[in-house]
Order: sequence, then C-alpha cells, then structure tokens
Amino acid sequence: MIYRSKAPLRIGLAGGGTDVSPYCDDFGGVVLNATISLFAYATIEPITEPTIIIEAVDRGEKVVCPLTDNLEIDGRLNLAKGVYNYIVKNYSKVPSGFKITTTVDAPAGSGLGSSSTLVVAIIGAFCEWLKLPLGEYDVARIAYEIERVDLGMAGGKQDQYAAAFGGVNFMEFHSNHEVVVNPLRIKSEYLYELENNLLLYFTATSRVSSEIIEAQSKNVKEKNQASIDAMHHLKEQAQMMKEAMLKGNIDQIGEILDFGFKFKKQMAKGISNPTLDNYYEVALKAGATGGKISGAGGGGFMMFYCPANTRYAVQKVLNELSEHGEFKPLRFTHEGLVTWSI
Repeated sequence: MIYRSKAPLRIGLAGGGTDVSPYCDDFGGVVLNATISLFAYATIEPITEPTIIIEAVDRGEKVVCPLTDNLEIDGRLNLAKGVYNYIVKNYSKVPSGFKITTTVDAPAGSGLGSSSTLVVAIIGAFCEWLKLPLGEYDVARIAYEIERVDLGMAGGKQDQYAAAFGGVNFMEFHSNHEVVVNPLRIKSEYLYELENNLLLYFTATSRVSSEIIEAQSKNVKEKNQASIDAMHHLKEQAQMMKEAMLKGNIDQIGEILDFGFKFKKQMAKGISNPTLDNYYEVALKAGATGGKISGAGGGGFMMFYCPANTRYAVQKVLNELSEHGEFKPLRFTHEGLVTWSI
C-alpha cells in the first residue's frame, strides 16, 4: 500500500500576527484566513529494508537514515524528522522501514504557510498509514507543537489550523493555547467575486520569517506600545473583514486590506522594505484599492484587491516593474487535510 495526503496553503486576509505569542496569550488574537488551491503533499511507501528515506522532491534534498525511534535534528529535512519523532514518541512505532516523499506548490519563505502546511500533510500521511484517530484540532495542535516546541521554530498558530480545517475561517487564539476555529459560510457569489478581484503576486524573493516574528514577539515582551497598538488594530481589521465578507460588501475589502497594511508595518522592523513598498504604491496607482504582504512579511507573496477589472492594469505595471515576479492563480478551497491509500 501507498499512503498519501495533501493539505492546502492559505492566504491571510486580516489579523495576521495576532496569533503569535506572547500577544495572543496576553490580549487574545483573531485571524481571518482562507485556503487556496496550492497544496503540500506527502506520500509514505513502506519498504522491507530497516531504513528511513526522506525526500523533498521540490527542493532536491534527500536523506537516508537507519530505522530508529529518534532521528537526529541536524538541519536536513527537519520537518519530516520532527513529525516522525513525535509520532513514535507519543503514538506508535512504525511497522517497517519506509520512504516519505514530499512536495509543496510554493517555495519556503513564500508567506503562504508552506512549512506548517507541509507538517500537517506529513502528519496526515502517518495517520493514514498507522490508522491514528486524530481530528482537525488534534492534527493542528500537534503540528504547532512539533514546529514551535520540538523544533524551536518561531511563528504563529494560524497556518496549522488553516491547513487542517480548510475553507474560510475566523480563528480566535486565547491563553493556554486555546484555539477556536469558526468556519464562515460565505455565499458562493461573494467568493467568486473576491477570486476575480484578488491578484496573488510572487515577488521572487523569500525571507526568514522567524527573524521578523522574533522581533515582533520581543516588542510585545518589552511592552513596545506602538507595536502592541498596531496588533490591536489588526484584530479590529479581522472583525471588519468578517463583516464585509458575510454581508457581501466585497469592494470594501480593498480598503480593509489597506487599513491593515499600514498597521502591520508597525509591528516590527523588516515586515516591509522599499522594494515591497514600491510594488504596493505602483499597484494602487494602477487601480488596486489595497493589498498586503503575505505571512510574516519581508518578501514572498503580495496580494492586491483590484475592483472593476483593474487587475489587468495592475498586472501590467507589476510585470513592467520586475521581470522576475510571477502571478499565481487564486482559487479558494473548502477542504482541509485529506488522506487516502492505494
């Protein structure tokens, strides 16, 4: 048998950054995000040899290890190793050696939650193989623990829950790691209009999100009031976005994104830079009414809201600005993690 899984990447629409500790522990965080038709995939193939083979096809990386209960975390494909170590320690030893193959539709550092989504997909493949009875909340919590605790990777909580649940969700993050995922029932025509008017633009740059997130967390710990106030405003933005989407006030979304863009840059240094600011200003002059830097910031994907068919003018000026940038199709998905075997 071969055991497979896939989990969707996400775009953050509002509130991003308020899901990061210690802000969400002290004040409570709120995020509105939506999964899109870009995915992380994992496949497990049992083999007869007492060996573990891990291969990230999209990254051209491969490691081969002897079958053991604990793999060394040495900087080489740590996400898959971290999942394996957690599963063996907390749930079940594997019945044989195996090969695990992964791929992601977006590069690391893209701002679409690719690392966390990959962890969710890998957990899903192990669940399918070992018949582990884990629900969406379980998978997301475990993915968070593996990344943030076991591997010591800085970051928030929204990506794991988006990948596990899928769809458009209004997420609440409380103290003691309590998370509540509220699926939003958005009318299809509203989502079609939003798809039509959003441009997803890869800036052909990546960044180390952990550095930005660590700076953001430090600002909260040191009670930097300007940074904390900016996060308060992003929580307000999430409420505004929720209301606009549920009521079908789709053209307000550009203004809400613009509101958030200004405050997000105040959370920590490095979230934006002159190049990204220039992309943003050029897009607005061409007809976009708002946008955002995806994820922690610093590079990766940007997203623009372009009403009344202005997307074509915005696309044209961004193409003229950078020959390396790339537009990705944006389609919303309703399913989260799925697993199967053949």
